[in-house]
Amino acid sequence: MNTITHPRLKPILICGPTASGKSALGLEVARRSGGCIVNADALQVYDTWRVLTARPSNLDEEIVPHHLYGQVSSNTTYSVGTWLRDVKKVMETTDDPLIILGGTGLYFSAITSGLAEIPQTPDGIRLRGNLIRNASQGAEFITYLSDLDPETLAKTDVDNPMRLQRAWEVFETTGRGLASWQRETPPPMISLDTSAAYVLNSDVDWLNNRIARRFDQMIDAGALDECRAVMQAGWEPTLPSSRALGARELISHLNGETSLADAKELATIATRQFAKRQRSWFRNKMSDWRQVELDDATDIGELADSIWRSAQQG
Repeated sequence: MNTITHPRLKPILICGPTASGKSALGLEVARRSGGCIVNADALQVYDTWRVLTARPSNLDEEIVPHHLYGQVSSNTTYSVGTWLRDVKKVMETTDDPLIILGGTGLYFSAITSGLAEIPQTPDGIRLRGNLIRNASQGAEFITYLSDLDPETLAKTDVDNPMRLQRAWEVFETTGRGLASWQRETPPPMISLDTSAAYVLNSDVDWLNNRIARRFDQMIDAGALDECRAVMQAGWEPTLPSSRALGARELISHLNGETSLADAKELATIATRQFAKRQRSWFRNKMSDWRQVELDDATDIGELADSIWRSAQQG
């Protein structure tokens, strides 16, 4: 993919952990710039979850254009490569300034560093991979890769079953290791030199308190009804869409397996752990992005103005 730049404005990239306030910030930047918001969250692409993934509200979507939210069926496996192709379509069909916003570090890494154009994994291989992951939590993938693709295994987080599954799927599909494909990575779609790229940082205690409060708000906003609808449609926990934070715990409650209070506590803990993994990714992979501290004292309007001005420079 060729690098694409907006004729009037640098693309604005805003990445941050869950519940850090990036959606409100992105909305303020978009209102000032007349821009559109492009989703960079791997779960907000699905049509199943609006409440549990904190997708933009209908009102937000009326205020400024939003792209790539809720457009994918819940039973579809949506890859980072597909997301890149969808972003490219948005960039080619709109003259609006672009604010790419989300918390999926892999998406931002792919769009700013490039992504190897690996053939799509057939449904049958992905299904086998899901079954292996659920049965072994990654151990079988490690054995497989250590024999057939040790180069990729050495570069893979062995505590992340999804990353291990991806490496397994690539070798099963192509007979080549993921690391081998990655050596042929094309130029990035957006370079850091031609964009205004920000990572939101927050005090851990401040963020954890926001996570707890937000989950209570999700319950009040209808998260249980959302889970009931998914159960009626056929809950399939192995699907990528089913990894929405809190879904598994609330469905366990609706099945009578745990109390609501315990489900909320477990979901909050899982969300905090997820945010910790996000922060670790950002520290390791995005140290060259502009770092922004965000807390209760932050003036979101002033911060949005600063980001908007930086995108107009150069």
